[in-house]
Amino acid sequence: MGWIFCSVHSAHRVRAMAEAQPLTKVSRKGYLQVTPSASVVARTEAFRQGLRELGYVEGQNILIEWRFAEGKADRLSFLAAELARLKVEVIVTSGPTVTRSAKEANIAVPIVMTFDNDPVGNGFVSSLARPGGNITGLSSLAVDISGKQLELLKEVVPKLSRVAALGSSAIPGNAQVIQETELAARALEVNLQYVDARGSKDIEAAFRTASRGRADAVLVLAGPVLVINRKQVIDLAVKNRLPAMYYRREFVEDGGLMSYGVNFADLDRRAATYVDKILKGAKPADLPIERPTKFELLINLKAAKQIGLTIPPNVLARADKVIK
Repeated sequence: MGWIFCSVHSAHRVRAMAEAQPLTKVSRKGYLQVTPSASVVARTEAFRQGLRELGYVEGQNILIEWRFAEGKADRLSFLAAELARLKVEVIVTSGPTVTRSAKEANIAVPIVMTFDNDPVGNGFVSSLARPGGNITGLSSLAVDISGKQLELLKEVVPKLSRVAALGSSAIPGNAQVIQETELAARALEVNLQYVDARGSKDIEAAFRTASRGRADAVLVLAGPVLVINRKQVIDLAVKNRLPAMYYRREFVEDGGLMSYGVNFADLDRRAATYVDKILKGAKPADLPIERPTKFELLINLKAAKQIGLTIPPNVLARADKVIK
C-alpha cells in the first residue's frame, strides 16, 4: 500500500516524483514535529531507514511529507488540525508536547509516538501493555537513566556535591523525571537544585541561578526549548565553567561536554514498525508501548579542555563516541 506523510518542505519535489511514478491506493499520513527540521536530520533519516527495512521505497510505494513547527509550540494545534482536515490515516508524533496537540485536535486516526517520557502519566494510554485508545508507539522512559547520568558526572567531577538540574516545568512528564533524579541524587549524596527554564529568555537567568547556588555541574533535562537553544546552553556552560551532562547526543556534537541517554534515532527507526502494522490492519489499542533498548554515551574532549577538566580514562573507555 502506498502512503503519504504530509509536509511543508518538500511538496514540489514529492509531487514531481508522484507524477513520474503514479501510485495506486495511496493513503495519507502525517508526521508532526515541534523542533526545526534541520535539528533532527539524523532522526528523520532513521525513520526513513526503518521504513526502507520494511520494504517502503520513496517514489514507488511511499511519499513522505513532514510538518515542522520550527520551534513554535503554539503552531502545533494548527498543524495537527490541518492534518486532520487532510484526512490522514496515521500521524507520527515526536515528543509529549506534539502528541498532546494531536490528541487535543480530536483526531480519531491512529497516532504513533516516536517517544514519550511518561505515556501513562501524560494520559495518552491506559497502560504500556494495552494502550486502549488510538495512541501507541515508544516510550523514552528508562528508570535508572538519571542515576547513571549523575554517576558519570561524579566520576568526571570527583568532588561533586551540588548539581543544578536545568529543565522546564511546562514539559509533560518532567515531574516524574525530576523525582527520579532527586532519588538518584540522594543515593549519591549530591544536592540537587532544580532551575526552571520555560522559554529561551529564561536560559541565561537559569545559569546565573545555578552559579549563585554554587553548582559544581549542570544536568540538562529534556525539552524542546533547550534543544532548539542548545548552542546558547552550551556556551553558557562553558562561560560559567560548569561541566554539563546532556540527555541527547546533539548537544555534544555541537560542543557540549557529555551526554548519556536514549538513542532517539533508534526509537524513530522502530516507530516505522508501528506504522507498518497499522497499515496492515492492527489497532493502536492492541499494540504495546515499547521501551528504549539502546543507550549511548558521548564525550567531547574539546569541551573538557575549555573548562580545564580531565576525563578519566575509564570513563572514556565506556564512551560510544569521543570527539577530539
